[in-house]
Amino acid sequence: MLLSVVVPAHRVQGYLRSALESVTGQRPPPSEDGPADLELIAVGAPGGGPDLAIARESAERDPRVRVLALDRPWDTGTARNAGAEAARGAYLLFLDGDDLLLPGAVAEISARLGEERPDVLRLGHDLVDWWGTARPGDDALPAARNQLFRRAFWEAHRLRFTEGPYDDVVPVHRAAFLASDAGTLGSLDRICVRHRLRRTGTFATTPGRAHFAAVDAYERLTAETGGDPRVPAARTAHLAAVLDDPGRIAPGDRAAFFRAAGLPGRYPGHRIRQAVHAGRGRARAAARAARKSLRARLMRAVYRADLHRPLDPCLAVYGAYWNRGVACNPAAVYAKARELVPHIRGVWVVSSRHRDRMPPGVPYVIEGSRAYWRVMATATYLVNNSSFPGGFTKRPGQIYLQTHHGTPLKTMGLDQLPYPALTDGVSFERVVAHTDQWDFSLSANPHSTEVWDRVYPSSYEQLPYGYPRNDILCDATPEQSDRIRAELGIAPGATVLLYAPTHRDYRKGFLPRVDLERLARDLGPGCVLLVRAHYFYGRSAGTAAGDRVRDVTGHPRVEELFLAADALITDYSSLMFDYACLDRPIITYVPDWDAYRAARGVYVDLLSGRPGDTPGAVATTEGELREVLSSGAWRSPEADALRAAFRSRFCPYDDGHAAERVVRRVFPVPPD
Repeated sequence: MLLSVVVPAHRVQGYLRSALESVTGQRPPPSEDGPADLELIAVGAPGGGPDLAIARESAERDPRVRVLALDRPWDTGTARNAGAEAARGAYLLFLDGDDLLLPGAVAEISARLGEERPDVLRLGHDLVDWWGTARPGDDALPAARNQLFRRAFWEAHRLRFTEGPYDDVVPVHRAAFLASDAGTLGSLDRICVRHRLRRTGTFATTPGRAHFAAVDAYERLTAETGGDPRVPAARTAHLAAVLDDPGRIAPGDRAAFFRAAGLPGRYPGHRIRQAVHAGRGRARAAARAARKSLRARLMRAVYRADLHRPLDPCLAVYGAYWNRGVACNPAAVYAKARELVPHIRGVWVVSSRHRDRMPPGVPYVIEGSRAYWRVMATATYLVNNSSFPGGFTKRPGQIYLQTHHGTPLKTMGLDQLPYPALTDGVSFERVVAHTDQWDFSLSANPHSTEVWDRVYPSSYEQLPYGYPRNDILCDATPEQSDRIRAELGIAPGATVLLYAPTHRDYRKGFLPRVDLERLARDLGPGCVLLVRAHYFYGRSAGTAAGDRVRDVTGHPRVEELFLAADALITDYSSLMFDYACLDRPIITYVPDWDAYRAARGVYVDLLSGRPGDTPGAVATTEGELREVLSSGAWRSPEADALRAAFRSRFCPYDDGHAAERVVRRVFPVPPD
């Protein structure tokens, strides 16, 4: 057995269930140490309680889970030691009940251990607060959760957690020193462990003198290592972090803690140095803000002057996805305009951080630059699927085409008003003012036309033409699909599934609700899983690279991924409406349907099973998803019938000529 995961289960009932499921949901591949499995040891307090009940429920469902109940007073260090003594795995991982082992972590760990066998493997880790905001883990605060220990090494050196607070200081540092000296200290950069910060109810959020135990822990570490010269630096970094944490040291205890910690100088001097450092930081930030403000004012002054210049009848400005580059419907309109109205010069707006996405030879301006304000002031045609930055002034004679970037499944525009938690800071007055700038609003289907008319109320003209970005799908040939697969390095004859979930307004970061590596293995060697995270999460899904699971988030054209895929697995993404043009299977995987619908609101009930609402097979759990795929239900006659009704409702205009219709309506196309 490769891995034993030890989890103390005490006073974490609101977090424990998901912590345990994050472990049992892992499926490590076979290793030299035994079968493809792990064990989870949950250690509870005497007398049980709700935490122990949750752990026992988990053990009833999964034979890999074992439950231990201490027969002595509860202490986290004691619980961890008891779990380590009962462990059978080659490696030990100590998680807290409010930690999560992220999907695919064990597979990644297994791969890393297959290359070498370190005594200690440091794992990538992060923190997420109660608002859902993630940030990197603080390595100045040593913790067992992001360290993997070889069990034979742990036992040979008699490593043990101490009793009382800061129980992991001694074993974590001792293990690191020993492994470093032996050359057996490894690291894995991938984020494997996520610690969920809690607002109240934990030792770390309860200020008091109990945190002076951190000083005692380093005295013990010094004694046990014989005064190792590496201890002072680690001690200073950790104790300084404890001092600066308001959740640990109360204001009235700070001077006393400073003295007990033996940090350099006197506490008043420390406070002065902190204030000076903070003041310098604020001064630098203020100077940067002043320079930025001055530049913005200068740009606006020049822009106001440019507004008096005549409009250029041969200039069109394009933008997509808040200045991320050439993409979506604007890209298809741009390409067709070059063909039908070559005398009209197209220029793209792109942010400085995305300029590397611009194809060679495509003209562009950087948002906020002098060139940007000049083209915004003088272009006759404006084409965007979101909005142009900076609050430009639309002039009489300018023509604005809003293409949108998806068929609305979730609520949009003014329909978001009943969901204030997700629209904090959004000015609906500005939304309506932006709508007033549109001359044309592109619609993919009658459903979209109805929604746009209600949620973006203004006097623009609706263009029920279909989406130009889907023209390539309507004209697709097997040769195109084969070429794209070859470019992606996919072997001929493979079954290709595209997993493309959307973002969650109520959750930060890409966190797939499925073990992608296990799913690919279960489907067999003839299957390849392409993973595309929503563009809000950046250019990478953070998934492990391999032959069966490919991270294609950074691929520039999702339409090409559609052509490469035999089926689409998605949740609430508008991609399903576009993919339906291909008449290929769509699997709806919605493990959080109730939460998503309650948080954001939806226009289409994907789970209803009604023709026109549900695009094919549906799964609400990871087990159901595996069953849908392994049983063939995803391409059954019943799924085909649902897909046909879905296509009829949402793809009536898609015939391969949407871009041409748009260009001929918006631009002055010469007669044939």
